[in-house]
Amino acid sequence: MSDIQSWIKHEVDNNDVVLFLKGTPSFPQCGFSGQVVQILDYIGVNYVGHNVLEDDTLRQGIKEFSNWPTIPQLYVKGEFVGGCDIVREMFQAEELQSMFEQNGIDTPRKA
Repeated sequence: MSDIQSWIKHEVDNNDVVLFLKGTPSFPQCGFSGQVVQILDYIGVNYVGHNVLEDDTLRQGIKEFSNWPTIPQLYVKGEFVGGCDIVREMFQAEELQSMFEQNGIDTPRKA
């Protein structure tokens, strides 16, 4: 396993919710990343965000790690959830909120 793959695995395994995105949670740099950030912020879940634009090795490494070609990528309790479309659909069906709750992740609801 390469150094970047080991680092990604460590991040995914040691944080409840991890988002690999273009930009940062406070300044997403693509619309898809921005949508996932908005959803996570709306739910109120704590998450770690990693900017793939800062490191080409990370950008390519995360695609290989998940065998998923696009970014953003969301991980919950070590498991790959999906990209923007999947996260949005799960949120709209309230499956994402249920996933967090079933995994013991605090989700303060916003009014």
